[in-house]
Order: sequence, then C-alpha cells, then structure tokens
Amino acid sequence: MQTATVPPPRIPRLGRGWYLAAVLSAVLAVGMCLLGWRQADQADRIEAHPVRVEGVVTQLPTGGGTYSAVSYRAGGQPHTAAALPLADGTKLGDKICLEHAADDAGAVRICGDTYPQPVGVGLARFSVPVAVVLFVICVLRIRRYRKAVAVRAGQGRLAANLALATETLADGMPAITHGKRSRRKRRAGGRRAQS
Repeated sequence: MQTATVPPPRIPRLGRGWYLAAVLSAVLAVGMCLLGWRQADQADRIEAHPVRVEGVVTQLPTGGGTYSAVSYRAGGQPHTAAALPLADGTKLGDKICLEHAADDAGAVRICGDTYPQPVGVGLARFSVPVAVVLFVICVLRIRRYRKAVAVRAGQGRLAANLALATETLADGMPAITHGKRSRRKRRAGGRRAQS
C-alpha cells in the first residue's frame, strides 16, 4: 500500500519588476551621489582659489531641454559654462560675474553662489534617500520571497521523508497500523516485580 503525498501549496512567482526596481534604484542612488559629489568638489575647488571673470550670456533656457550657456575667457582661452542658474529677466548678451577655480577653468559658478549647479545638489539631496529606501524595500521583498521558497522546499522534503518513514514503519509493524495490541508477552509482575 502506497501513501499519497500532498504537494505543498504553490508560492506565487516573484515578478521581475522587483529585481528591476532594485537595480534601477541602486543605479539612481549611485548616480545622484556622484552628481552631488562632483558639485561639492567643484565648489570646494572654486572656494579654495576663486578667480573672477566676466561672462556673456549666449543662450537662454527655453524649458524644452535646452540649458543656459555663458561664454567667458580664462587664461586667454574661451570657455562655455552650461546650465548655470540665471536670474529672472536675463537677456542674451547680458554680462554676468563668474568665479572659476584657479587650477580648473571648467569649474565655474555665478559669483555669490555656493555650487555651480544648485539644482543638481538639491535633486541629489532628495533623490538619494528615496532611491535608497526603494532599494531596501525591494531587497527585503526579494529576500522574503527567497526565504519562503526555501522553507516551502524544506517542508516538501520533510513531508516526503515523513511519508517514506510512515510507510516503512507500517510495513514492519502491522500491529500499529491494524489497531491490534502488541504481541510481546509481558513479564510476570511487570516492572515492580524486578525490585
């Protein structure tokens, strides 16, 4: 006689979206950290040895993906700074005070500002914690799913082992399975008689 084993209930599959969200949130957090670090590094280099120059606005931001552009000369070479935060009412050809680092003319900011592109720093301050929280949630969900799968697999093996043990036990001991009493003979007097 063979016993029937009941398979454990199926666990729903974890969607690929959790893995994708974990990877994308990690990439976003690292990318925004690098952006913030770059802005802070440029601000430190400018603050260490600032050189003031005069720039001319050559392009205004239109909101359709184009950024502002300011042309300036540093060390006799022409340079262009993009995406600087211009004041409202700025027109093409307006002159603007700029500060650049003495050792790097590409690290430039508007006079009086802390960072070359304050919007990037603000975006990094907001998006990095959000991305880290999203990453942690995804990783916890993935770990919880994998743990549930491991437990279910272990329960399935345990059920199969118990079924085999019960079957083996049933074949070797018919007295238990058929409800009959044990066939061993009792000693006269039982345990109390031995002492």
